[in-house]
Amino acid sequence: MNELQFGNKIRQALNQGTGLDAPTLERLRAARAHALAAQRVERAPALALADNVLGRLGGVTGLSVRVLIPAALLVGGLLGIHSWQQNQRVAEVVEIDAKLLTDSLPIDAYIDKGFEAWLKKQASS
Repeated sequence: MNELQFGNKIRQALNQGTGLDAPTLERLRAARAHALAAQRVERAPALALADNVLGRLGGVTGLSVRVLIPAALLVGGLLGIHSWQQNQRVAEVVEIDAKLLTDSLPIDAYIDKGFEAWLKKQASS
């Protein structure tokens, strides 16, 4: 006799109610329910995430912390990158302005059309 047959015989005997008193039957029923509950498999956390993307905090209409935190980090990172690029552009303009202002030529020379033509002529030669 294997385990399955033995288990089936015990189940049949318990289901027939072998003339046991009510408290004993209740204890057996509770033990059986406890054993079945312990045998149930819990869902893995990854499956719960795949099953319910919005999470259990806000339901379908709300947003979960699992969605809000990564979204906030993404927005913060994009704002940081944008700010850094703006600072780089300002630094380039400041550097060009500083070179123009510290050069030996007067500022009027840069406005003069003849000077611009002379620069183009010098660049082509």
